[in-house]
Amino acid sequence: MLSQKLKQMGVVGAGGAGFPTYVKAQANVEFVIANGAECEPLIHKDLELMKHYPEKIVHGMKLMMEATNARKGKFGIKEKHSDAIESISKHIKNTAIDFTFLGDFYPSGDEYEVVYAATGRLIPPAGIPLQVGCVVNNVETLYNISNAVEDKPVTKKIISISGEVKNPKAFWVPIGTKFKDLIDLAGGTTVREYAIVVSGLMMGSITFDENEVVTKTTAGLIILPKEHFLVTRKIQPPENRNRIGKSACDQCSYCTEFCPRYLLGYEVMPHKVMRSLGFTLSGEAMWNQWAELCCACGLCTLYACPEDLFPKEACDKAKYDMRQAGIKFTQTKPVVVHPMKEARRVPQSQLRKRLKVDQYDVETPFEEINFIPDEVKIKLQQHIGKPAKPVVSEGDYVKEGQVIGVVDENELGVYVHSSIDGKIIEVNQDFIRIQKS
Repeated sequence: MLSQKLKQMGVVGAGGAGFPTYVKAQANVEFVIANGAECEPLIHKDLELMKHYPEKIVHGMKLMMEATNARKGKFGIKEKHSDAIESISKHIKNTAIDFTFLGDFYPSGDEYEVVYAATGRLIPPAGIPLQVGCVVNNVETLYNISNAVEDKPVTKKIISISGEVKNPKAFWVPIGTKFKDLIDLAGGTTVREYAIVVSGLMMGSITFDENEVVTKTTAGLIILPKEHFLVTRKIQPPENRNRIGKSACDQCSYCTEFCPRYLLGYEVMPHKVMRSLGFTLSGEAMWNQWAELCCACGLCTLYACPEDLFPKEACDKAKYDMRQAGIKFTQTKPVVVHPMKEARRVPQSQLRKRLKVDQYDVETPFEEINFIPDEVKIKLQQHIGKPAKPVVSEGDYVKEGQVIGVVDENELGVYVHSSIDGKIIEVNQDFIRIQKS
């Protein structure tokens, strides 16, 4: 049974939060959708994967279609990627799979956007694709599904690295590899002081710690100068963001007018959420509700706001406060696509200019390497659900692909595997460290 195999082989969503894929394989749907949009600026690992491993991706898609009894497969990909389209085309001839061509916009890879583009269906507010007969998988997840039926667990991750590095490129590395090793593989940095943007400028995180490690959900690294506009924006303390927002927001509503979820017909209104920054606690709850359906794409904060304020972060805080108070907003109005949706799409080229990263928009060509780091640190929770429990001890020797962490049969989660041959040198409830033998 495919779902059991996916759990044992450690397959999770490789393009986002790491939801265990075996759960999706247990569904019954009409459509299986491959998400190859890759809309985060400067991240290109999915593009390289589609160009170099189309057969594996399509095989994984067929396996999911068979498991879910789907009658149709939709392959979402940007129309501009002609090389990848040509590679994939050879493998979907005479199948139930066809392309859904996407524009070069942000966030074209959002699950709600992809489902609407592929099927014309709108997911219910706060819902999931399953509710409209769809399962959506990132293309790397589909690659891993293909490997899983051959008893190959998830031990490697394809990564793209760009920005201030000498040789921007994409390559496979063992899970648990340090960011410093990735930077070295790209020839080192071209600036002395820098920040590491992990998995995307818009929805990713920033770190200054080279010892952080690759997980199953890491999409890539972007190296930016420490003083870059984006770095200073992202490291602003919450109290500064709130103080500035309270004093400077003029309620222009651009954040709402550009919001992709609002344009799809969902009641997300960041400009109203911004009002919560200037009200008493009794007024906050009223404004917080307009954040409930926010997808945290960051477009309001990093593109739409002419004052460089932080509506996305205000929405994050509002959602947290609502959860803490046990309050849930339910949309009562029908979901109807805004008539201006197509006219308000944000082109990638414009977004890169706004982010001041246009000079870093270069190809990251795939390079076949066989890199084995001196040690790896493998986290036991790289997925949504329960963390895996260690089944190895310090001093044990393990082989690549060997199970080192498990979850119970009835728990949401997946197995974790060693990514190299080596000796276990540290085990705790959070991670397992392995030294190369």
